[in-house]
Amino acid sequence: MNTWGIDQWVNVAASMLAFTACAGFAATYHLRATWWRSEVGRNLMFFAAAVGLLCLYTVLVMVWPDGCFVFVARTLRTLLLLAVAALMLQRTRMMIKAQREYRAAHATEDQP
Repeated sequence: MNTWGIDQWVNVAASMLAFTACAGFAATYHLRATWWRSEVGRNLMFFAAAVGLLCLYTVLVMVWPDGCFVFVARTLRTLLLLAVAALMLQRTRMMIKAQREYRAAHATEDQP
């Protein structure tokens, strides 16, 4: 850490800020909403967790750049990226479903 340049310090600081924001959202959402009861709620919570953990990975791999930890961390990072991809696919499906339902609900209103 003593040999880090300003770019590395900024990267770690930004990653910690993003991790803290994601953790803050997850904690607030958990305390204020029944997120586990809906598909949208679960998606929001799991997406915040996945992005937050990716940010935390950036910090941890900067602090411990060598050894067995890095191998395990990179494996977990790959799994988190797959989770982000799956969550985005789920969001796309939910958005298309919501649009279809909206159009179907309003199609009868538009007819005389």
